[in-house]
Amino acid sequence: MPPTTSSLSLKRIPYGLSGATEMTRTPVLLFHGLLVDGFCWVLSTPKQSLGFILADGGFDVWIANSRGTESSRRHTTLSPQDPAFWDWTWDQLADYDLPAVLEFVYNRTGGMKVHYVGHSLGTLIILAAFSENRLTDIVRSAALLCPIAYLNSMESRLILLATRIFLAETIHMLGYHEFNPVGPVAKEVLGKVCVDPEVDCYDLFSAVAGPDCCLNTSTTCIFLQHGPQSSSIKNMIHMSQLVRKETIRKYDYGSEKENTKRYNQTRPPTYNLSSIPSHVPLFLTHGGQDFLGDVADTRHLLRTLLSQHDSDDIEVLYMPDYAHGDFIMGYNAPQLIYKPMVEFFKRH
Repeated sequence: MPPTTSSLSLKRIPYGLSGATEMTRTPVLLFHGLLVDGFCWVLSTPKQSLGFILADGGFDVWIANSRGTESSRRHTTLSPQDPAFWDWTWDQLADYDLPAVLEFVYNRTGGMKVHYVGHSLGTLIILAAFSENRLTDIVRSAALLCPIAYLNSMESRLILLATRIFLAETIHMLGYHEFNPVGPVAKEVLGKVCVDPEVDCYDLFSAVAGPDCCLNTSTTCIFLQHGPQSSSIKNMIHMSQLVRKETIRKYDYGSEKENTKRYNQTRPPTYNLSSIPSHVPLFLTHGGQDFLGDVADTRHLLRTLLSQHDSDDIEVLYMPDYAHGDFIMGYNAPQLIYKPMVEFFKRH
């Protein structure tokens, strides 16, 4: 899908409970993970939700919604019923959508460098952009919650099984293009993988993302009522490719001919995360129970980053009991995660 013809929703919380003041507020952009949208940052009360906490802390908060989500499904020539509407992966999010949103915030706030917060897929796209030395001139610092980069040590049996049998690729070949987590394609996926006795389909959230320790029950109910969000099946294929490989590459079109047509080489180019400029301060937090951002994979990422980065510019917060959802819906996340993150932002 051409980058200039899709319409992306961007929400703003310009100030907190204290109201508008003359103080200068540093902008912060929040970018959500896979199969959710920007609503995940404001699911709960002002004391529990990161978006409100940052606004009350003196920041100018901007919340992104990636293409395909409920509020970013508009296009100048296509509709969500058109296959071309879903012809994208996270490569395009990193190449087009993220730069468009960041540059908009940067320009709208008078050229102030932007703090960035990404969760899950929101971390992968900023790392991909940084690795190509893009956006580092307008990003003040980046906080990575449950960073997703290397995925070959992933522990989710459900995802591993779906990846092993090339399920996303098969569904794409059958003519499906949108992946709606509560739609007919998802039901077909579950029908294939839930026959495996090692896959616990009675608790799908834990089966995919790990057993959360600290979910806020009321917040979780609001999350489920709002509903998971769509992505492209092509994007799910790209994520599956990451699970199978030890390297982080652009989308593999499956043949040397197709790859050469798009990349001028037979294999997809690699994102070299060791080339991320060392001057961008990074706050990285991950959980010991996270099936998606597995500890081994995250440590691999850290070793890669530290090969070039000054350790003084990387702050790491490890939460042994946390799984993937705790970082955005945990009842104790404001004290354990958001408070040190805000302090990190204020130091940079």
